[in-house]
Amino acid sequence: MLTVFLLLWPVAAALLLHFFKGGAARVVALGAALVELAAAIFAAVISRGNVSGQFDVNYPWVASAGINFHVGMDGLSVLLVLLTAFLVPVILLAAFRREYENPSSLYALVLFMQTGLIGVFVSLDAFLFYFFWEVALIPIYFIAGVWGGERRVQVTFKFFLYTIIGSLFMLAGFVYLYFQTGPAASGLAQHTSELSAFYNLNLSSSEQSWLFWLIFAAFAVKMPIFPFHTWQPDTYTESPTVATMLLSGIMLKMGVYGVIRWLLPIVPYGVSQWQPLVLILSVIGIVYGAIIAIRQQDIKRLIAYSSFSHVGLMAAGIFSLTQTGMQGAVIQMLAHGVNVVGLFFAVDVIERRTGTRNIADLGGLTRHTPLLTVTFLVMLLGSAALPLTSGFVGEFLLLAGVYEYNAWLSAVAGLTVIFAAVYLLRMFQRVMLGPDSSFTTTITDLTGAELAVMVPLVVLVFWIGLFPNTFLHISEPAVMQLLNVVKR
Repeated sequence: MLTVFLLLWPVAAALLLHFFKGGAARVVALGAALVELAAAIFAAVISRGNVSGQFDVNYPWVASAGINFHVGMDGLSVLLVLLTAFLVPVILLAAFRREYENPSSLYALVLFMQTGLIGVFVSLDAFLFYFFWEVALIPIYFIAGVWGGERRVQVTFKFFLYTIIGSLFMLAGFVYLYFQTGPAASGLAQHTSELSAFYNLNLSSSEQSWLFWLIFAAFAVKMPIFPFHTWQPDTYTESPTVATMLLSGIMLKMGVYGVIRWLLPIVPYGVSQWQPLVLILSVIGIVYGAIIAIRQQDIKRLIAYSSFSHVGLMAAGIFSLTQTGMQGAVIQMLAHGVNVVGLFFAVDVIERRTGTRNIADLGGLTRHTPLLTVTFLVMLLGSAALPLTSGFVGEFLLLAGVYEYNAWLSAVAGLTVIFAAVYLLRMFQRVMLGPDSSFTTTITDLTGAELAVMVPLVVLVFWIGLFPNTFLHISEPAVMQLLNVVKR
């Protein structure tokens, strides 16, 4: 029942927020998010990477059609639930720093989205997975569309359109797989949308070839990978910081998780057929995203392209179909979530104090902001994969996994480390150091409330970098089980 609690608690808290305003709404939202975090930590501690279904809950949903409310967690999903539960209170704390119109509605939407995100990570039924996949889209659409920038309407509509079209392709694939189950195909009494039944289908190589693209479309858009990424930079830039954090820190992990949990084991022959193409597209995205990031003058847009480049490396590691690459993707999902939320928060702090995100207008900020400088630098170095920080472990494992597949692809993908150092350190030098700007003497340092956002993120940057086995041991059994299904 712990899984059900993790799903329903944010919804209950979001509905409760309707009765609170102002400071009381903040207390209720943050308190509910911290309770969710405590439950997620408890699940991670007692799971120990278990893959036997100790958290499974399975009730008939549409019994006549063989559709069940089947949720559960193994080591892979419990880590992503933990990431979600950790980042949501951090994101809420960040949202408290800005004055939003009707803030209780904003906090409620964040909590509603948390349910959708966790639902994706724990669903073991295809139609339930699709349901939560769409549920997670609705709150972020309103957050970005209502509280975003001047171009929020057209940008949010483009994001919504991309996501919906990709989701419909995935739904079509799931419907086809659903009708392949049943007495004739799998010996079951009726058709079912159970994930385990999809794993055991005897699909031909031609079926798997086109099914691969139907299912992969939704995940490729959500991550995104090249060339399905064109919605991302504008959406990240025009959305309010709380939405950007949700999108980059957690929501893109839905696509990465979907590839690992749903795509690879269901259509392994299709994956094998299209593996070279996806790897090439991923590596193109790595290099393209990094080069475009170097050219950016808007800090937020620079970090958006940086995120796109890092996700390309995650996709490449997964499609290397190696244990090293898969484990690298898992740890990098955690590291990227922490790093990118910290970076976007630092940018938000700078924008609130100066009124600009333009690199050319800034400089010399570090003279009066030692706390901001240190925390911003830590998040930046983690994203640049400095050894002993969170990004290093994931990127090393990902590049090693790609190297096992092809040394030349790994060499090109490895350029991300060099490029990231170039655009991130250059941006930091020009914004925080460099010649004094008009804001040098007026800017103020982090407040106690802002430190409450950054300090937990800084701690995790070093924890993941110094003690990665804390997380790798949890995910390893689940990753090995999935790879065995893929290579069966």
